[in-house]
Formats: sequence, structure tokens, C-alpha cells
Amino acid sequence: MSAEDPDGVELVLEPDDHPAVKPFKNAIVADGIPYTSFAVDDVQAEFDRLSALGVKFVQQPANMGPVTTAVFDDTCGNLIQIAASN
Repeated sequence: MSAEDPDGVELVLEPDDHPAVKPFKNAIVADGIPYTSFAVDDVQAEFDRLSALGVKFVQQPANMGPVTTAVFDDTCGNLIQIAASN
């Protein structure tokens, strides 16, 4: 939830108390696999905005043909991707 849009989208992930979750989470992060992806209009603009707010990106904006993506750490052990069509 964002202070800028308190009625906007809120992402809620399952608790990671189950013993199978931590090895799974560690494995996908080690492989650089995002847990989820969100569509944005402009990856570079969102990268700049989120970086200014202190978000730590593990992948800077990268043109991958039909899409541009960037990946950040959500501070809870998940990688989150943002993507936009080119």
C-alpha cells in the first residue's frame, strides 16, 4: 500500500514460516528469478522514482527485445520485476 494511494493495490505474500518456503525462496533469489512481475508504462521512469525512494535494484533497466525489465529486492527476501513493452 502506498501513502500516495492508500486505496491502491496492495501485494500480500504468504508467510514464510513453513520449512519448505525458505529453501525455495533462497533458490529462486540465488538464480535471479523474480517472485512476481508488474507492468509499468515506463521502466526507466519507475526505476528512477523508486531508486530515489531508496529501493535497491538488483537489475537495472535492461532492454530485452519486446520488453524492458528491472528487478528490485522487496526487503523481505523476494525479487520483484517491473516490465514494460517496447
